[in-house]
Amino acid sequence: MVTPSCDSAHWEGTVAPPPELRREIGRGSARWRALLCALFALVPAGCAGAGALGGGGDGVKTVTVAIVSNPQMEDAISLVPEFEKAHPNIRPKFVSLSENEARAKITASVATGGGEFDVVMISNYETPQWARNGWLTDLQPLADATPGYDPNDFLPTVRDALSYDGHLYSVPFYGESSFLMYRKDLFEQAGLTMPAKPTWQQVRDFAARLHDPEQGRSGICLRGKPGWGEVLAPLDTVINTFGGSWYDKDWQAKLGSPESVEAVKFYVDLLREYGQPGGAISGFSECATQFGQGNAAMWYDATSAVGVLEDPKESKVAGKVGYVPAPVVKTPQSGWLYSWSLAIPKTSENTQEAWQFMAWMTSKQYMRLVGEKYGWSRVPPGSRASTYQIPEYRQAAAAFLQPTLDAMNAADQRKPTVNPVPYIGLQFVGIPEFQDLGTRVSQQISAAIAGQQSVDEAMRQSQEYAQTVGDTYREGSR
Repeated sequence: MVTPSCDSAHWEGTVAPPPELRREIGRGSARWRALLCALFALVPAGCAGAGALGGGGDGVKTVTVAIVSNPQMEDAISLVPEFEKAHPNIRPKFVSLSENEARAKITASVATGGGEFDVVMISNYETPQWARNGWLTDLQPLADATPGYDPNDFLPTVRDALSYDGHLYSVPFYGESSFLMYRKDLFEQAGLTMPAKPTWQQVRDFAARLHDPEQGRSGICLRGKPGWGEVLAPLDTVINTFGGSWYDKDWQAKLGSPESVEAVKFYVDLLREYGQPGGAISGFSECATQFGQGNAAMWYDATSAVGVLEDPKESKVAGKVGYVPAPVVKTPQSGWLYSWSLAIPKTSENTQEAWQFMAWMTSKQYMRLVGEKYGWSRVPPGSRASTYQIPEYRQAAAAFLQPTLDAMNAADQRKPTVNPVPYIGLQFVGIPEFQDLGTRVSQQISAAIAGQQSVDEAMRQSQEYAQTVGDTYREGSR
């Protein structure tokens, strides 16, 4: 990873930080200098925010919310009038961005004290790091003081992942692990039986049997789109269960190890041979469309996908899908752990109003509202234990309820692979550099999926990127 310069030429055509911040970046550690410069370079100048609006003379406060444009978040936006009825003095204003854009924009804003947003959608990757840096508001006192909010109702693995020093610094909108989704009807027609705990080799064999391009059906759908939260999310779990890793316990890069290379070759070959058309530009949303429209026999991805797949108004495969744990090779399980969550940057001047909105969007009452308004399969999963006790939800979620809970409870961020590693994270490495490092590596992988280079070439370059970062940690530990 090359540390970018922060001279005036670097900022041309981007959202340049103010001069005093650029001086701070220049004086800071190489670690944060590289991250912040790289992130600002990703944010187009036209996306600059004018700052959160404080409200007009009518006493209404505008709360500016930056979120990722996933289906569950779109449901939340559509339900905001319900919030405004109960809170006429608060007006949420949404900045909805694609996942990659949101990561760059939100990180650049929060890390530099930009102040555009009162509420930001982040995850268990950012939360503990940003809390440690003092960038986020401690939400524990607010959560504890809100009648009926019950922060102890959050699933323990998710609550712990969003905490720092025992305090919540973001609250989960939904949580997810990963599992394998498959068409029960297609398996039955082909005389195939999905094992209760499949291996990746078994999945490959099934994909080969069910792949039928003439009928417009791929054997499997997998992410191939560049982005550390896109192709690397499922691919990292494959690397983990093949016995590979990003680093060994001494911060020596291991992307070039036989285990890691074998895993990536397996994934790339599987996608190229039996995956969906346009694999190199397919992310979560694209695969959700492919599988939901009946164009794939299997899909390995987030447990939260059920909100799309089991909605008969949106999906052609509702009621036809089976769910089994993430496929394995050398590890007993290989699902990830992730939560899209809401946090308040320290720079917000509307903390109380921001919290009232967040508390509504992550409350027990909100879960019921979604179920009653849009159907119980669209309730944000994996956040609150009480959701899984709602009779209507249990009935609607019968096919995926237990597989989801099992996957989330089994996920162990501190032991992602076969051998000990110095980082936390299953589908990411919990260090600041990973946003840039992961993006660069993902671009190499996507190029291999597109046939622009070999996997060996992609992994050689990725190993160099990873070793540059690993060396800074090895030096820091001496």
